[in-house]
Amino acid sequence: MNGLALWDLMRGRKPSPVRATAKTRSSKRTAQQKRYDALVADMKSTWNIRIGKWRSSTSGCAWELRDQAGTVTRMIESPYPRGPVSCAIFLHEVGHHAIGFAHQRLRCMEEHLAWEWSIREMRHRGFHVTDRVLQRRAMAMRYALRKALRRGLKRVPEPLVQWLPDHVQLEQIDARG
Repeated sequence: MNGLALWDLMRGRKPSPVRATAKTRSSKRTAQQKRYDALVADMKSTWNIRIGKWRSSTSGCAWELRDQAGTVTRMIESPYPRGPVSCAIFLHEVGHHAIGFAHQRLRCMEEHLAWEWSIREMRHRGFHVTDRVLQRRAMAMRYALRKALRRGLKRVPEPLVQWLPDHVQLEQIDARG
């Protein structure tokens, strides 16, 4: 009864006007949003991923849970794809599962590979990779590399040299990887 409880009806309250239901809202979705919805469904089934929660911020997280029997549950949290940046972040988190967590010893290199996978997947599927997406990747990679340097990274892999902070001189570290 449109959100009214039996108590409300007994007090003589009238039901409020009919609001848009999920079904009527979904019919108003744009063609682009339907593409994002299909992408989410495809990624979840292809990589057997569960969503921990949809974040309202432009941050994400990917992890695996293992039970005592050794069964792996792949999990992510990210913003729901509604535009190019949130789509890139979502695919970046999926990318961590696609490339595998134990694949790279260096966390900053894993971040690089997940971003590359995300952008490649966006282009392959016909999603527009905007300047804002590339700026978001650059910001994330500079952060990951700064963290690795603070933690004692001595050799920067060649693909990551482009993300070195301005204050770091190549002479200070061995950038040969």
